[in-house]
Amino acid sequence: MSVLVYTESEKGKFKKNALEVASYATAVAKMLGTTVTAVAFNNTENELLGDYGVSKVLNIKDESLVTFNASAFAACIVQAVKSTDSKVVILSSSTDTKYLAPLLAAKLSAGYAPNVVQTPESTSPVMVKRTAFSNKGFAHTQINTDIKIIGVSNNAFGAHESKTDITVEEVSATSDENTNNTKSVEIDKVVGKATIADADIVVSAGRGLKGPENWGMIEELANILGAATACSKPVSDLGWRPHGEHVGQTGKPVASNLYIAIGISGAIQHLAGVSASKTKVVINNDPEAPFFKAADYGIVGDAFEVVPQLIEKLKVFKAQNG
Repeated sequence: MSVLVYTESEKGKFKKNALEVASYATAVAKMLGTTVTAVAFNNTENELLGDYGVSKVLNIKDESLVTFNASAFAACIVQAVKSTDSKVVILSSSTDTKYLAPLLAAKLSAGYAPNVVQTPESTSPVMVKRTAFSNKGFAHTQINTDIKIIGVSNNAFGAHESKTDITVEEVSATSDENTNNTKSVEIDKVVGKATIADADIVVSAGRGLKGPENWGMIEELANILGAATACSKPVSDLGWRPHGEHVGQTGKPVASNLYIAIGISGAIQHLAGVSASKTKVVINNDPEAPFFKAADYGIVGDAFEVVPQLIEKLKVFKAQNG
């Protein structure tokens, strides 16, 4: 009986969250006294998972599964669960896996706990701590089903090396005419930039920037920090920035290590979507802005004065420290 982990990849390369969930699965496997088996799709760097404690990779090779398909992926993972007799399945909490996990839970009659932030508090019964109420609190959830599915919050556990010997087995996709009833028609991705989902740092701005023509300094700050750029809902609604950059409860959730909010007042929907970030820095000229109550650090000042100074200081720091 192995702990099974689904490791996400793109163009044959593992995403950052794949290494995080592999590390989490390794920690759980040690608690249970067993090993970790990973499921990957069309991956070309499977041996990398051996650095994070995975003993075996089931690499599913199928050109029809190059693009994520929740139904088809679920069918393959269910087959892997049965072949390995796994009782614990580990996933990330990405957008894709939140489509995938309910399908797995239904097919396996399994309990599913999403947004888990640490290893289980106990293994008999399995009790996990996860965020609840739009990240405003924590729930201690007991999973009583025979098979347990755990969705790990992004950046909650981190990637930790734990080298082990690894074997890779190339397997065929599960054939099921009912699993391919959906298909991706078009994928519109931002290229050449850090993505919001994978970024350790996110620089976000709101209507306080007054117009799309002023976003140059936001992009410059993000570039210096190696960060992703984001925006509030009103900004994307106005067409100042792409909807793919909209973060918040109705946009993309953010669980970065550092979230910098510039000219964003902090509506409750926005706060709910970014509250999982570990450190929040707010720059706003309104000292009564709600975001200051949720911030770890706050600067009361005009963004058009503060941000350029911050950029210059960071340039000097990078020049001095390489």
